[in-house]
Amino acid sequence: MIRSAPTRCLSVALSVVLLASSGATSRGTGEAVTEPGIGIASPEEVGVDSTVLVRMSEWIRRDRLDVRSLLVVKDGKLIFERYSRGLDRDYNHELYSITKTVTALNFGILADQRRIDAEDAVAPWILKLRPGLVDAVRDKGGLRLRDLMTMSSGLLYRQVEGSDPLYFRAPDRLGVALSATPRIPPATQFEYTDANPVLVGAAMQAAAGEPEQAFAEAHLFRPLGMRNAKWTGLDGTGMVSGGWGLRLRAIDMAKIGLLMLRDGDWEGRQVVSRAWIRRMCASSQAAMDYGYYTWINHVVESEPEFGAMGFKGQFITVLPERNAVIVMTSILPTDGGLRTATYLNLYRRMVNDFILPAMHDTPRPSPDASRREALRRELELASQSQGEPGTGLAFNDGPER
Repeated sequence: MIRSAPTRCLSVALSVVLLASSGATSRGTGEAVTEPGIGIASPEEVGVDSTVLVRMSEWIRRDRLDVRSLLVVKDGKLIFERYSRGLDRDYNHELYSITKTVTALNFGILADQRRIDAEDAVAPWILKLRPGLVDAVRDKGGLRLRDLMTMSSGLLYRQVEGSDPLYFRAPDRLGVALSATPRIPPATQFEYTDANPVLVGAAMQAAAGEPEQAFAEAHLFRPLGMRNAKWTGLDGTGMVSGGWGLRLRAIDMAKIGLLMLRDGDWEGRQVVSRAWIRRMCASSQAAMDYGYYTWINHVVESEPEFGAMGFKGQFITVLPERNAVIVMTSILPTDGGLRTATYLNLYRRMVNDFILPAMHDTPRPSPDASRREALRRELELASQSQGEPGTGLAFNDGPER
């Protein structure tokens, strides 16, 4: 559960959301606080109708949805920043499978440096890292890294509900992932399994000569001006999972989306190549709606859209035609599958029924005092409310500073 915040923290969070309604944020000093690579504006200044965003927030409160952060960035400017009770911009959140998309970005940086390639076979990289695993990779000789990143490895991993050693207190997560056995030939069928990013992460560690979290800090997090990033879930060998366990602030999730929207450019620096971003966001042979650890038109069908999704309702959504990024962290109901989960359908409603209509081109909404006041008032109410978790809370579901 979300821990009760002390009085000072609540006042900070409140000042954050109040100033957000006029296009600024603060840590409680009254001083506007910006983030590297992200400007600030009110919705109407970039042609977005804030009254529709207000209605969305009212629905979230009325239905007591456990939406912890919800951000909209348009034309490179943060225009909507909503936090629930006790939270503010400085909290990070468990991203679950959004971690996979970050792993794909890190892979692209390594590939740009010509230290690894998506066409490489995975077995030699595993053996470079762990020569003693020769027997475990013997049946994986035809498996390429791109097969793992498109979730078309053909590997069968039998998950143990509630205590799977791939996730919890793993002494050797790579060894567990390698227990997955070939079921069908690679690159023939989409099958989502968390064994895949463990193998990719191991290959990356071998190529980089350092753990993935250290590489990410130096080559991705620091260049984007991220703060309070944390990669949890190290196993007994000191290895993180490439598929889950990353914690980021919502504003830093938005930076990931903006980096992808800008084809890998960040304030004039090409952090990852345009070619790699395009490759991440292209449909694979196995699934039209999935690229390299990236979902494609998974949330929006009416126009181009790509992004990342995590269990229980974590999202980064990129809308190229709108020059916009949407971010959400939440604990929503998990019933249903990858394409039909309740948390996904609730988010689809937020985006398709509220955020996209708010971005209509004509008539262009005009900034006025009444709109600003209505948004300010609603963000204040949101900062005082807390929804009911839609599913059971795990040890890692609490926001952290």
